[in-house]
This record gives sequence, C-alpha cells and structure tokens, in this order.
Amino acid sequence: MKKLLFSALIASSLFACKSETKAPFDLANAKKEIESANQAISEFMSKGDSAGMASAYSKDGSVMLNNMPSIKGSGPLTSAWGGFIRAGVNKLKLTTIEVWGDENFITEEGLFEIKTKEDAPIDKGKYLVLWKKEDGKWKLHRDISNSDLPAATK
Repeated sequence: MKKLLFSALIASSLFACKSETKAPFDLANAKKEIESANQAISEFMSKGDSAGMASAYSKDGSVMLNNMPSIKGSGPLTSAWGGFIRAGVNKLKLTTIEVWGDENFITEEGLFEIKTKEDAPIDKGKYLVLWKKEDGKWKLHRDISNSDLPAATK
C-alpha cells in the first residue's frame, strides 16, 4: 500500500510540474503590445508630456538621434523630449513594419513622421528600436532613427 501511495504521489508531482510549463512566446501579441505602447508615446507627444515620453524607456534606456550624442536616463530623456516639444514638435506617427525577438528583447523596424500642431511636416524617416521587457511591460531600450529628408546645408 505504501508503494502504491508513493507511486501515486510521484506521478501526480510529475504531472503537476509538467502542467506548469511556460506558455510559448507569442510574438504576434507582443507586436500588438508594442503598437499600443507606440500609440501611448504619440499621445504623450500630442499632450506635450515629456515625462510621459521618458517613462516609455527602460531604466537604462537611450535614444540615439541624428547629429547629437546619445541621450540616456529619465532626467536627460525628459529634458530632451521637452526641448523638442518646446521647439514645436507636437505630432508623432509611428508605424511598425516588422518585429522579431523573444520574451526578453524585441527589435522593431518602423517608420516615423513628425509634425507641428498645425500639421506642418518637420521630419520623416525610419527607426529601429530594441524593446526590453521590464516590470511586465515592453519599454524602449535602444531607440535609433534617421531621417529620409536631405541633410540641411548652410
């Protein structure tokens, strides 16, 4: 009888461990989460919320824009986005083209358009973002973009 109970206990333990296996990573769902995060970023921009923009980045996230050094950390990101907002940037459209990665990091390729509140175009181009899963949410970890417009000449 003891052997039978012991065998049943072992079998149920093995079954319980097997049933607790992690679900496979769902890249399509992660893409939807990233597109939703991009929409929130666009809304922060339209509201002039530089702190909200900075909150979209991971704790050690950075943005790498044309003609300037990388900007890293919450304070510098808030300040930089605030500068763009004060300069007239008001509308940011982000379009995801493709994502690839795993449950920890996802790379997103996309297109951006930047406009003033009067809909005057400021810039358009492409970007790559490395997203990092942090506290259960996808956060921008490395954000790099470049313009499709010709370089300004003096």
